[in-house]
Parts: sequence; C-alpha cells; structure tokens
Amino acid sequence: MPHLLPDTGPQRVIAATNFVNTIGSGLYLTAGVLYFTQAAHLPAAEVGLGLGIAGFVSLAVGIAVGHLADVRGARGVYAATLIVRGLATACFLLAHSFWPFVLAVCAATGAHAAEDAARSPLIRRHGGDRPQEFRAYLRAVTNIGVSVGALLAGWVVQVGTHTAYELLVIGNAVTVAAAAAFLIFLPPVTPGGAVDGPHRLALRDRPYLLITALNGIMAIQFKVLTVALPLWMVEATTAPRWLISSTMLTNTVIIIAFQVRAGRGVDSPAAGGIAYRRSGVAFAVACSLFPLSAGVPAWAATTLLLIAVVVHTVGELWHSAAGFGVSFALAPEHATGQYLGVFGLGTGLAEALGPTLLISLCITWGRPGWYVVGALFALTGLVAPLAVRWAGRHEHARHREAAAAALAA
Repeated sequence: MPHLLPDTGPQRVIAATNFVNTIGSGLYLTAGVLYFTQAAHLPAAEVGLGLGIAGFVSLAVGIAVGHLADVRGARGVYAATLIVRGLATACFLLAHSFWPFVLAVCAATGAHAAEDAARSPLIRRHGGDRPQEFRAYLRAVTNIGVSVGALLAGWVVQVGTHTAYELLVIGNAVTVAAAAAFLIFLPPVTPGGAVDGPHRLALRDRPYLLITALNGIMAIQFKVLTVALPLWMVEATTAPRWLISSTMLTNTVIIIAFQVRAGRGVDSPAAGGIAYRRSGVAFAVACSLFPLSAGVPAWAATTLLLIAVVVHTVGELWHSAAGFGVSFALAPEHATGQYLGVFGLGTGLAEALGPTLLISLCITWGRPGWYVVGALFALTGLVAPLAVRWAGRHEHARHREAAAAALAA
C-alpha cells in the first residue's frame, strides 16, 4: 500500500488537487448520464450522440494545451483547465435541449482531456527522480477519489429526485473549483520556452506516434470492465447482479494497493516495453476466462468472473505502469506537455471507439469475440517492445544531433 502522503510539499499539493478533483469525476462518471436523462429529460439517443461528439472534439485539445503549458507555465494553464471545466459543468444545469447540452459537454470534456497534458510538466518538475512513480501514486489517489464520488452518486441515484441530481452537478462543479484553488500553494514551473523548429514537435516523432497508437489499442481494456463485462454478465451468465459492483470494487482495491509497486519495476523504456508485453498476455488470459462463465451454474460463473477480473486488473497495473514510464522517458523535458498531450490521443480514441468495438465483438458476436479481443491485446503487447526500442534509437539519434549542433555553434 503506498504512503498516504507524498514526501514533498509540492507533491502533496498536486495529490490533494487530484483527490478533490476526482471526487467530482466519480460523481459524474457514476451518474452523469442519468442526470441528463432523468433530470434534464434529454432522450438517451441524444445524450449518447452528444457524448460521442464531445469525445472526438476533445481529442486535439490536449496537444494544444500541453504545448501552451510548456511555453506559458504549467500551473496557470492547469488551473485554467480546471476553472473552465468547473464552469462548463455548472452549465449542465441550463442544458435542457440538445445543442446547449452539446456545447456544455464539449467544453467540459475538452477541459478534462486537457488536464492531463497541462499537469504533466508539473509531475515531471515536482515528481522527483522518478516522475512516473509519482504518476502511479496519483493513479492510486484517483481511484480513491472516484470511489468516494461513486458512493455519493449512489445516494443521488437512490433518492432519484430532480433536486438530488442538481446537487450532483453542483457538487461536481464545486470540487473542480476547489481543486483549482489548491494550486495557489504550488510553486510555479518556469516555462521551457518555444523549441527550435516547428512547435508541433511531437506530431513529427513517428516512433512516439506508433507507441501512442499501440497504447491506445491497449487502452480499450479500460472499457472491458465498465462496458463489456456488465452487459455480458446480465445477458449471458447466471451470475448474481450484485457481482457487477463487486468486480469494480475488486479492481479498484487492487489498483489502490499495488499501482505504485507495479510502477517501481518500470525504470526504463525497455522495462516499459516488457510491461506492455506482460499486460497483453494478462488481458488475453482474462478475455479467455470471461466467455467460460456462460452456460455454467451461478457459483461457477461467479468464481470464473472474479478470477478473470483479478487477472485483468494485474494486466491493468502493468499497462498503466508501462504507459507512465514510456510516455515520460521518451518525451523531451522542454516539450513534456506537448508530448503527453499527443500520448493522450490514443486513450481518447479508445474512449470514443472502445465501447462500440467491445459491444460488437463481445456482446453481439459473443464468445468468439472475446477471443478476438484477447488476441488483439496479446498482439499489441508483442509489438510494443519493438516500437519502444525503435523510439529509443530515435531518441539517442536526436540527442547526438543536438550535441553536434551545440558543438558547431
């Protein structure tokens, strides 16, 4: 279990900001869609369409905001993303028709997507010798905050009144605003300034783009437990319905307890490549176990599903550790925000396309679809170490060119 508090003051400020912020995220993730359908009375089809539009709109935001954080100062840009998201979330209270809903949710989703890119230079500056380990700690904190928010959202859903849903929106907006206020206590990071040549340096780094794409394919795994598995359990198994929440709780507890420990072994890009390979194997094993839960007694289905969830979560620990380590190690220090903004494109695409892909394969097609998804994860895990080695050679070549240019000058 990671230490409750980080070692340094700036790390504690970032962790506190993250914790308060993710309480609001837990509220929204758990019951945000229900607010729009039950309180704002928007048709479910319109809500789904609007969320899809917002997902695609937000993809490019991280790159621009990450670059802005590099050249203007990460603390102020990060605070601005939180303030924008808080205001956009408050506007949900006014979104009682389709286009106001789309505008509000696009602003909120775009700001949320920009947060990671804006925060990345802060993590690199204040994260000590191994910022990826501090990033792993923040992921554990995130799961704690989301869990608290989910519990509060459970009360909202249980009460089910219009006022309760409005309190959910207000609570989300207030937590985001409070998170921004915490940043007053964080020392500013000196901007790295614009780099020589095109600002869009990361978009020209082909090895990094390949790793981004591979990480995006692997990131579809985040939707396995939240989209594919609940539908599978309800439609194809005799497992009790309470198991849906139990699987999520199992996943959350393991991540909180072991994410930092999993990240400690990923101390180089090569180690990150190995972690990607291990995660691909773990996801493939889990995807082979999930379909076995159909057509068996409830006790057997429950046992198989819990084992599969544990195996899947082990893969998630390795996948997250690999992403943290590789994305930071291969990003130039002066362009951390920009590079991490590009790296977030893969996860954004997985967020937008993953649910449809998993439902089509695992639910509509059924058992064979699970095996196809598992094979996709395994293949991605096998290719990732090769891509990491290519990126490492590219990074060394870039350093040699920079050194030669410095000597010539």
